[in-house]
Amino acid sequence: MRIQSSGALLLSALLPLASGYIFDCADVKTKEHTYDLSGLRGTHEIVHSSGNETAGQVTNTTYVLNICNNLKGAANRPEGKCGTTKNICGFIKTSTEDGGGSHWAYSLAGLEHLGEGGKDPEVTQLKEIDEAQEGVRIKMSGGEYKEEADAKKKPAAAVIDFQCDPDRSGLEGLANTEDVEKRRRDEVSKDPSLQFKSFGPNDDNVYILKLNWRTRYACDNYDGGNSGSGDSSKHWGFFTWLIIILFLAVAAYLIFGSWLNYNRHGARGWDLLPHGDNLRDIPYIFQDWVRRVLGTLQGGGTRGGYSAV
Repeated sequence: MRIQSSGALLLSALLPLASGYIFDCADVKTKEHTYDLSGLRGTHEIVHSSGNETAGQVTNTTYVLNICNNLKGAANRPEGKCGTTKNICGFIKTSTEDGGGSHWAYSLAGLEHLGEGGKDPEVTQLKEIDEAQEGVRIKMSGGEYKEEADAKKKPAAAVIDFQCDPDRSGLEGLANTEDVEKRRRDEVSKDPSLQFKSFGPNDDNVYILKLNWRTRYACDNYDGGNSGSGDSSKHWGFFTWLIIILFLAVAAYLIFGSWLNYNRHGARGWDLLPHGDNLRDIPYIFQDWVRRVLGTLQGGGTRGGYSAV
């Protein structure tokens, strides 16, 4: 009984871990298309600044995100800690004219500590929202926002619109990338592909971060993408299996026929093959057919319909 109860406890502990990793950025499925956003992997950051002229206060919020994996160590900064199992965090730093200020961190999307909870990703094609747009919207939950360091936490989430832009990789203007640093240096001078849209509570008092991310990986016809319906892959799979079946059928016919000829007639060499005489004649039959075709194509009325006597 003790072993069974221990196993049950271990299973209950692992189930949340498994459920939290259902989202795969390389296989983002919608009703009509599957997007591969793995080209945007890595930890990225975007800074949004706002100010209060009356109070003489400036607030800088740095949003750090990794849509393909947990933030891990990137979730710990001088401004605070938001949890290494999170995918998106916000780091706030305020400063006043008299040199004062404060700083704190909060989470926007991801798993709870030790992988508990879930991101509950919601995926929608942008054309379902606006027919003129092409791309995919991903909503991730699991965050907790607080307005100041000691404030009460409120539920938070993030909504990212990945918009089709064939001329952009999506890494233009981004900082703090992990494994695309060399490519980023060439693109950092361009207009940022990842842009802040808004942040605030919705009707359910859930604080939502909205971002726009322009990238070629959100294009339906991107060469590196796959059709969500999977028709092309299914057709290719069908023809592949058809060729394999035909090959195996021919091979079985030749092997079985050769075995019969060997055991019944003691055949050797070409005589082993079933219908060996016909098979030997195939090159000659093909040559004769080619001559006839060429003769038909070249013999069209060059002598005006009669021949010399």
